Amino acid sequence: MPLKLPNIIGHRGAAAYAPENTLESIQTAADMGCKWVELDVKLSKDSVPMIFHDDDLDRTTNGHGPFADMKFEDLRDLECGHWFSESFSGIKIPTLEEAIEIILQRDLGVNLEIKPCPGREVETAEAMLDVLSQIWDDRDRLLISSFSHVSLETSLDMANDWYRGLLLESEPMENWKELADYLEVSTVNIDGRTANRELVEEIMDTERQILAYTINDQQLARTLRQWGVDALFTDDPDTVSEDLFKVH
Repeated sequence: MPLKLPNIIGHRGAAAYAPENTLESIQTAADMGCKWVELDVKLSKDSVPMIFHDDDLDRTTNGHGPFADMKFEDLRDLECGHWFSESFSGIKIPTLEEAIEIILQRDLGVNLEIKPCPGREVETAEAMLDVLSQIWDDRDRLLISSFSHVSLETSLDMANDWYRGLLLESEPMENWKELADYLEVSTVNIDGRTANRELVEEIMDTERQILAYTINDQQLARTLRQWGVDALFTDDPDTVSEDLFKVH
């Protein structure tokens, strides 16, 4: 049974309009009409699942150094909005639990990408799934994805009935089909900016849904849709809108 996905998924919330991977970004995506959002999950040093993308703190916070070296209480002392705009100064890195609370309030679906710090592939998946198992019960509006086959293998073992997606780099590994079969994934998530029609058709031949990241250009969105891509991740839901998917 394929996952019922919208055509457009807000990338890290609505990352063109609010600081990525924050509660404010989730709210903004919902306000803009997104039905689903995509978020990244990492672990603090003391194993609290939090919504964050980079291995280092420097790009999106006022902290410095590796995310994995920081305990939860120290991460909470950081702010992660000023880099984007002064109007977002002072906002905090959210926990997975806080993000899910907003997602449930706004009646959204979510693609959670397991984004482990190096060496924490199993631990990150386990901690994320432990939290989800307590507060999430709608399997039709949850996709767990990762570039890490170890994290996806853990998800397969712990939560077999939840949908999984295999993320491919710009240059996909040669054995991606074997991995997709082994991990029993429902979707293959590709870099739509570098993908070609041949790759899309190869995935279609496996009868899996295809999601493309990160598409902020209308013409590219149309092209990918024409090739057969099922859904697009976008920072900019106003530019890459559901209208692009309507048959004319």
